[in-house]
Amino acid sequence: MKKIKSIFFSSNLLIRLIYINIAFFLAVNLLDTFYFLFNFNSQNFIIEYFSVPSSINKLLFRIWTPISYMFLHEDFLHILFNMLWLYWFGKIFLHLFDEKKLLTVYIYSGLSGAFLYILSFNIFPVFHETLIFSRALGASASVLGIVIASAIYRPNISLRFLFIGDIKIKYIAIFSVLLDILRINSDNSGGHIAHLGGAIFAYFFVKKLEKGEDISIKFNLFFDKFLSFFIKKTSFKASKNKSFRYSKNKDFNSFSQDSLELNEKNIDKILDKIKETGYTSLNKKEKELLFKMKDN
Repeated sequence: MKKIKSIFFSSNLLIRLIYINIAFFLAVNLLDTFYFLFNFNSQNFIIEYFSVPSSINKLLFRIWTPISYMFLHEDFLHILFNMLWLYWFGKIFLHLFDEKKLLTVYIYSGLSGAFLYILSFNIFPVFHETLIFSRALGASASVLGIVIASAIYRPNISLRFLFIGDIKIKYIAIFSVLLDILRINSDNSGGHIAHLGGAIFAYFFVKKLEKGEDISIKFNLFFDKFLSFFIKKTSFKASKNKSFRYSKNKDFNSFSQDSLELNEKNIDKILDKIKETGYTSLNKKEKELLFKMKDN
């Protein structure tokens, strides 16, 4: 477990998002296997309480689901294709933007997808009969948001496909959106509507960014404050209540990458860096040192 946690905290945000999705998938299916042996229907229970419902009445008692649903997958092919798309297009996204914007687009595209799904099922008469038991899950809305944001910002980037050749990313994005629109009348109406919600947010995100307005700033300020508070709390407890003081030294890049040591001075610098520029600004060695501090 220490090795797994060390790999997780030293990886970039894209890989951590993939790890979280895989961890949720494994947990759901391992619990399902366990309960199967005792003749309990566990998967329906887990999926029911962590996927986002279309019913407002259910949603009021499951307010966490607009977040949890975007990390939840039911079957292997579902998570396989979502994670492949997330990895491929996430790398393109990070080439164009940064980790903070990746997190913003992933979360907000997922939330936008959940909102459009719930809104549509409560407005359009065709969904009234399925409103009570309909639910949505999966990272597809978040992943499509990353695809659309990359395609709008740099539409002429080309990807090479086996047996097909080079295809510009803008055509992949257009095809994906059109496919979701055409498949709204399928058995997975809610999923395709949610995908479109993710695409809509991504479009406005890039358009705002081109005008100089970065939607990710406020979100990441909140996220960084929450994360730095959590890290400080857990770190202090793990360090036998030893009190660390911030050292006011702003030379964050003065570490030797090959000789970082677990001591008060270096820890103060890392905590200061989190306070000033956020957790995602830490390099691999700094994340590993922070992880070691939590285990001591």
